[in-house]
Amino acid sequence: METLEAYLERKHEELALLNGFLGSPLRLRRPSSIEEVIEQKFHLAAALKAEHELHDWALTETAWSHQGGLRAGPFEFRYDYQRADLEVRGPSFYELDSSAGSNETIYTSSGMAAISTLLLAFVRLMSEAEILALPGSYSETIELIENYTPQLRLIRLKHSLGEVAPAGIRSRILLFDSCTSAGAFEATLHCEQPQLDLVIFDTTCFSSGSGRIRRVLRWAQRWEIPVVLVRSHTKLDSLGLEYGRLGSAVFVPGKKRATTAKQDLLQELAMEMRNALRLFGGAALPAHFPPYVGTKAYRTLTNQRVAAILRNSRRTARYFATALPGSSAELHFAHGLYVTLAPKRTLDEKQTKQTAADLCDDLRKAGLPVRHAGSFGFDFGAVEWFRDTTRNRYVLRIAVPDLPTPVWDQVATAVVQWWSAHEEQRLPGSVLPMNASV
Repeated sequence: METLEAYLERKHEELALLNGFLGSPLRLRRPSSIEEVIEQKFHLAAALKAEHELHDWALTETAWSHQGGLRAGPFEFRYDYQRADLEVRGPSFYELDSSAGSNETIYTSSGMAAISTLLLAFVRLMSEAEILALPGSYSETIELIENYTPQLRLIRLKHSLGEVAPAGIRSRILLFDSCTSAGAFEATLHCEQPQLDLVIFDTTCFSSGSGRIRRVLRWAQRWEIPVVLVRSHTKLDSLGLEYGRLGSAVFVPGKKRATTAKQDLLQELAMEMRNALRLFGGAALPAHFPPYVGTKAYRTLTNQRVAAILRNSRRTARYFATALPGSSAELHFAHGLYVTLAPKRTLDEKQTKQTAADLCDDLRKAGLPVRHAGSFGFDFGAVEWFRDTTRNRYVLRIAVPDLPTPVWDQVATAVVQWWSAHEEQRLPGSVLPMNASV
């Protein structure tokens, strides 16, 4: 358990890191509350962005005014016309070991820009293919496949790769999504002899240094399958700031003895994706690269943040399973960043969103650090509607923050009490406080 004092000290280090990247650092006071942490951090983010704009006032889509290189912290940029030929050099967001080999990174304007242009590039190369989606895959990715890539035959897996027959003449892709359940994640990694031409691994919900990412890469390399890591960097890679809209695709080849055809496919896919980015206008913007990425302090603080989120999330999952046994939708995602609750009656998207807003309003009135926000990885709890693609329904997603354990326990208890009252559900006995059930 992390105390409030330890939490405030950790947050002071995060604030000091951000402040150190300002040309004219601000005079910071050590935060004395969670609200101060949030306020100071977003003020620093605004100052970083403003300083970048003032310094690079002539930075436009066409690099007419710059003779030297353009920078954002450790990232260097080269281009003539930004949308069409942006080149980025800088540290990797990932912490990959040497077994991953050399790889190519293409930065995009968002995580969805990365996966959409990647899939459009793939169908340019392959007239037909099967794409296997693990249960719980991100709803917008599924929507994209169904509505915009008819050449890809979508096969929704109920549990793991073991359900499908051996591959035929069509190429076969596995969509390995970090949104899947913990059970499906483990079952897939225990699959022997997978007949796949490519793995598209959406790592957005895993920390960039997660051992689960390395496990997937080792599994793919064992079976000589190329991998493309797609990611939104807006969530877990910007210290909870949503610093800018930024995504990427990292092309990781299989082992050297992998078939030439698979290696050639990966190279052609990267080339086609660059063309798709140029034509669809999905390239990254230099101003959206967090300048504080890549330092040892950044890695340490990011790992500490995610570890605290995971600890709180495990406690929440155990508590909800006991206190709300009839409402738990999915409590054990592979990423461990959030949990979902299912209303007793069927709600549409608008109704579920309103439920999320009502819950947040009531908890905020009680002085609890919760916001109505459609993302995760913040310094506060975030609640929003969520599309459960496995059961085709709308549920409530509660994104767990890295708050001090006793504070988040209070929030979790308040959620259970609010949910029980609004669902008109009589629980056996009284609602236990969270620390009485874990």
